[in-house]
Amino acid sequence: MYLPETPVKQIGEKRVTFQDLDWQAFKQIQTLLTERSQARFTYDRGVLEITMPLERHERFARLIERFILILVVETGQMLKTMGSTTLDREDLLKSAEPDNGYYIQSFDLVADHTIDLATDPPPDLVVEVDITNTDIKKDLLYAALGVPEFWRFNGRVWRILCLEDGVYVEGDRSPTFPIVEKSDLYQFLESALLNEVAAEIEFRRWVKEHL
Repeated sequence: MYLPETPVKQIGEKRVTFQDLDWQAFKQIQTLLTERSQARFTYDRGVLEITMPLERHERFARLIERFILILVVETGQMLKTMGSTTLDREDLLKSAEPDNGYYIQSFDLVADHTIDLATDPPPDLVVEVDITNTDIKKDLLYAALGVPEFWRFNGRVWRILCLEDGVYVEGDRSPTFPIVEKSDLYQFLESALLNEVAAEIEFRRWVKEHL
């Protein structure tokens, strides 16, 4: 199952890509533009992609975050929300600003301090909404960063990628939230696009019933 396809071409982001940039040049561009825009930056071994999220992108990203927060609360788990915090690994020449990042299973390891990926684990779960095509292979990027679970959503299809032996394997259920199936997210999003409050109330009721 997936969300119904809209009759017009989906546009969720504007993207610009630069090639052959070293780490210092990437950081200079990031610093300069962060002060002037809401751009997001993804860097992978010389390739820099700058993304400007538009309404459709941001709407889905925020609704998926609400879906996750409801599940965390109703299943009694702990949470440290990272949002789009920059995940830098200069040693790997990789950097990302996901739509959402969360510490759940590793909450106790990071709850009391600012994250430093040189010593702390990466987020347990990262979410990326990519409505339009991206030039960077984000599954390879986040696998290299060691992110255990990576959700990708393109406006219609939800992919659940779990890290196994350094590579992502796609599954039908999230190991973090095995209570839900893909159809549950699709139904939540479809309802929330019409009425966010009613969708949240109904989903909370559903989760409590299925615990």
